[in-house]
Amino acid sequence: MNINDQLKTIKDYYSPKIIGEVNDVFIKLVKIQGNKVPWHHHKNEDELFYVLKGSLVFEIENQEPFTMKKGDLFIVKKGINHKVSSKKECHLMLIENKSALHTGNVTHEITKSIKYQLD
Repeated sequence: MNINDQLKTIKDYYSPKIIGEVNDVFIKLVKIQGNKVPWHHHKNEDELFYVLKGSLVFEIENQEPFTMKKGDLFIVKKGINHKVSSKKECHLMLIENKSALHTGNVTHEITKSIKYQLD
């Protein structure tokens, strides 16, 4: 599998695509641009973010925001309220438990079901 080829199939921002499974986790790709991801947390799951292209502003509740650039990786521990945004198009790889909803405890206009992410 070629990640760049997989990214070319993603037409919409905030629409994660599941590209693989390893044990109890999904490997996902997503493109974002703007500030649509709501504040949220994952009650029982950690979440891994890896920046493939662009830069990502990462916000964690009660902390100063920080910027991730291509090649940076960050793991959000379960229960931590967070959100991400980007001024320009940003490509991410996410690693999430199969039980995790990508917008965590919040249902939002960008929330996509696992079935949608598999298509």
